[in-house]
Amino acid sequence: MEDGGLWLIELESALQDDCTVDDIYAICHGKALPEALRLDVWQVCLGVRNKPDQLAQFNEIYDLPFQAQLRSDCEEFVSKLGNEDEDKVSVVCDLESILTFYCKNRNLVYEANNGWVELMLPLLSLKLIRSDTYNLFEAIRDTYIPKGCMKNGTVFNVFRLLLLYHDPELCTILDTKRITPDCYAMGWFQTLFASTCTLPVVLSMWDLYFQQSDPFLVFFLSLIVLINQRDQILTMKGSTKEELISFLVNMPCNIEADDVLDFCSLAQYYSVKTPASFKRDLLQVLFGAQRGSGKPEGSVVSQALCLPVSVNELIENASLINPHPEAVRFFLVDCRPAEQYNSGHLSTAFHLDSNLMLQEPEAFQTAVQGLLRSQRNAIDANSNAGGEHLCFLGSGRLEEDQYTHMVVASFLQKNTKYVSLLTGGYEAIHEYFGESMVDCLEDHDPLKCLLCNKEQLRYGGPKGSGNNNIQKSLPSGANSASSSATNSLKRASQRSGNHSTANGNGAGDRKSTIDLFSKLSLAMKTKSAEVKEKLIDYISNPNATEPGTSRTGNGAEKHVSRNDRNGKRYRNVPPVFSIGEDHEDDDELNSAASESSSVARGSKTNAQQQQQADPGAQEIVSIQSFLKGPDVIRYFKCQEVHLNGYMYDSYLLVTATHMIVLRELETQRDRARIIVRRLLQSIVKITAKKRHRDLITFKYGYPEEENLVITDMDRFLIPNASEVTDLISRHIIKQT
Repeated sequence: MEDGGLWLIELESALQDDCTVDDIYAICHGKALPEALRLDVWQVCLGVRNKPDQLAQFNEIYDLPFQAQLRSDCEEFVSKLGNEDEDKVSVVCDLESILTFYCKNRNLVYEANNGWVELMLPLLSLKLIRSDTYNLFEAIRDTYIPKGCMKNGTVFNVFRLLLLYHDPELCTILDTKRITPDCYAMGWFQTLFASTCTLPVVLSMWDLYFQQSDPFLVFFLSLIVLINQRDQILTMKGSTKEELISFLVNMPCNIEADDVLDFCSLAQYYSVKTPASFKRDLLQVLFGAQRGSGKPEGSVVSQALCLPVSVNELIENASLINPHPEAVRFFLVDCRPAEQYNSGHLSTAFHLDSNLMLQEPEAFQTAVQGLLRSQRNAIDANSNAGGEHLCFLGSGRLEEDQYTHMVVASFLQKNTKYVSLLTGGYEAIHEYFGESMVDCLEDHDPLKCLLCNKEQLRYGGPKGSGNNNIQKSLPSGANSASSSATNSLKRASQRSGNHSTANGNGAGDRKSTIDLFSKLSLAMKTKSAEVKEKLIDYISNPNATEPGTSRTGNGAEKHVSRNDRNGKRYRNVPPVFSIGEDHEDDDELNSAASESSSVARGSKTNAQQQQQADPGAQEIVSIQSFLKGPDVIRYFKCQEVHLNGYMYDSYLLVTATHMIVLRELETQRDRARIIVRRLLQSIVKITAKKRHRDLITFKYGYPEEENLVITDMDRFLIPNASEVTDLISRHIIKQT
């Protein structure tokens, strides 16, 4: 037998033993299952393999108030299946019996178009005995169908927040049309796509779905459906609301069986790229045994401005060591007033005073630009405080946080991705650390801290009134969620490497996290003075001397020229030029190299430096005229990136002997300053960031004995950077 079939033999063997869903996932890895094994696998995954026949309790009396509607819907549905007449009678009978008993057993009311009948189709296709079909149906409903799939239901509020998080522009377009998710995604959530996709697609999707054991996967599958059709939706902005809804409802119809694996893989990718605490906080609201005890509990997400993040996840996230490359990393933005921030804050937080938005709009916009640049810098430095996911933090008191909400709304209006808000604000952080706050909070002053002096609280009443996180706001009845949904979420979170998703932190886990964060906070404090100095300098005078440029004593920019070399290029040996990757500590090495080279150059007089500086540097030229110059082999649009994260729109030009960079002048059209003019021979190394392949660093220097002396460097963000590096490499080699 070919190797490709060995997993089937292994699966058959496992099913003969008491295997678990984890055993099955380890063997199958989401593969579509053969028909002969599908029932056994589904029963294991759904936890009903040894479940008794519940239909034995059914008295076969069909006397529900809505019985006629139920029977009519069953008959209409079966008539579309194309079975023989004799088979149709049997199928209708089984279908009506199962749904009638389900209503009686769970005290539920059947309603037309609630998805139950369509959800039964994949199960009926397995041609099982009634008791097995019922057990599968009940388990799927309890574990994977969100409660409250109704107009304005919590499930659709959550889905809208996910769409807003990943594609705010698309979300805004649908909001403008007043098209809420319940208008188009009702059937997707009610039936796990059984109402819109073909049977082969649904069977393949459910094979993978039940192996994954993540009840929230339907949210991300639905998200992928929208994002995959994004361009088409954008072109339909001029269509009527009804036309757009009709298109949205039927989007899953285009999925084919061969697409399922990629479809689900994309959904898992987006799940990893999403804060996980909303799953833990909403699991008990959205999933579990579905009974007719009333409407599902509401939650604060119905009024949420953006995706909420719990304090547990925020602190754990900042304390992670060697996280998954694609995992969520937060950039925390503290929007409290300055006096509150200065009385205590997280060392990883960037301060953006929300009061500036109304009082000093220009200063606020400047601060926002500083925030974005600091974020890029922190990401490039792979800092624990750096991440592409913006998490905003207020005080935790409603009246003050109205200004924080205005700041968040301003980012959303600009279609900024990955925007979230910390549930409970700073008050939740203060409570989380408790007695450890001295070690974990920076500049904490108990005498000025409002939370340490409750009598000074002027807003929102006593501590804890309306400021607790989502989990605390749930009623006690919601805390007894179905073990199947809870265990499914635990298994899914473990597979994705996110161990904080399904479990609330125990005392031991929290202490470990606090200890880690305390060490991180201490490390961050050692750099805080330098960071603050750079930020204050930028905010107070953003148009002054460009940060990150290397300048000589008289203010002229210093560029390496041939005369800067203290040695000559070796002859009859391989060239020292090379292409490689930036290491994690590159920024530190570069800083050290810059310091050592500046010390070496510092012994020269200003006059000597002026003579050695390239005379073409700082010259202002016409962009179009320069790009069309006879010596220009090719040019590339790029962004010049300084070590502190500042970026400038530029053009990189390559001639036979030089690399030239023009920095665009914002105030003059078609004008640029020649900011770099480097001899290709001076380039000794070209490196790319491991995580950002288009972030290219050119290092300049010369060989000295067995060492390579780095005298300077330039860094650029270049789309399709490999074209640039290949071209420059070829011309460097030609000259050696």
